[in-house]
Amino acid sequence: MENQEIEKIKEYIHPKTWSETISQDTWEIFKVMSEMVEGFQKLTRIGPCVSIFGSARTSEDNKYYKLTEEIAYLLTKSGFGIITGGGHGIMEAANKGAHFAGGKSVGLNIALPFEQKPNAFIDSNKLLTFDYFFVRKTMFLKYSMGFIAMPGGFGTLDELTEAITLIQTHKLVRFPIVLVGKDYWEGMIQWIKTTVLIEKNISPEDLDVFTIADTATEAVKFINDFYTQYELKPNF
Repeated sequence: MENQEIEKIKEYIHPKTWSETISQDTWEIFKVMSEMVEGFQKLTRIGPCVSIFGSARTSEDNKYYKLTEEIAYLLTKSGFGIITGGGHGIMEAANKGAHFAGGKSVGLNIALPFEQKPNAFIDSNKLLTFDYFFVRKTMFLKYSMGFIAMPGGFGTLDELTEAITLIQTHKLVRFPIVLVGKDYWEGMIQWIKTTVLIEKNISPEDLDVFTIADTATEAVKFINDFYTQYELKPNF
């Protein structure tokens, strides 16, 4: 562990006076409130959207980058706006697909130590930058009518599993969740079925919360069919 990290840990666990604690916590509350208010004000006017998650490390020549662009394009043509985490890789591909389809392209960027920069395909009036991951995730969940999970790392898994958990526990109304890339997700799905389910840590019906697709057509059809079934349509 580097010295800089050790110093941060020492500072974090160092006992603070009551006044220091109150002043810091109060300031944090106001920062959280500010991000919440800005997010609600901007996103409530955008209309029905689908959030697309995936790795920021995916290169432009990767097959999943191209597949993401196609999915976003088709979803936009179906009447949905596209929400991403605002960065590069899969997020850039999704915003690019929405941009070139003439639809709404939203970016919920996160301020990170290595300065994640928003991609160039986000609508200028639909870019928000957050300091808090949990506020950002609230915006994803509150303003999305569906989730597309492309291959990604811990951040993607965090966003995906939180959405599934909230639907499983009925804290969030059920909406379509599509995991794209059978080869990529199959190992995790098998582990869930052969370990998590066998240990009775989930119920068999929890596996119905999401589906797996391999093509853009399959992914978009699943979301469109979900809303056709309930006679609901995007209302841009």
